Amino acid sequence: MSSTTLVDEIQELNLAYLLLSQRLLAEDRASAMLRLKIDDEQADVLASLNARQLTRLSRTNQLICHLGIGNAQQLRQVTDNPREQGLAHLHSSLLMATSRATTDARGG
Repeated sequence: MSSTTLVDEIQELNLAYLLLSQRLLAEDRASAMLRLKIDDEQADVLASLNARQLTRLSRTNQLICHLGIGNAQQLRQVTDNPREQGLAHLHSSLLMATSRATTDARGG
């Protein structure tokens, strides 16, 4: 796969992520902020972006979204979870929320 194709795919993913972010914020701001791991100010900015700004922001060769799991151990816990499906979903959510709280406590 050529690097141009990869950059195109990154840009498409970025735009999809930004559009989904705006939709989540419009439907349930508090839940969206937790899921997106963003603060109030970032939520305000994302929610206020128009189509031109979203497109401009998405046109980068870097991913805007990031893996919401803090470390390899948490990733293993989520992927190798022996719990029943309903509980596994809840456990994964708790692990990822814990990752956010730990990051916020460290200041970043």
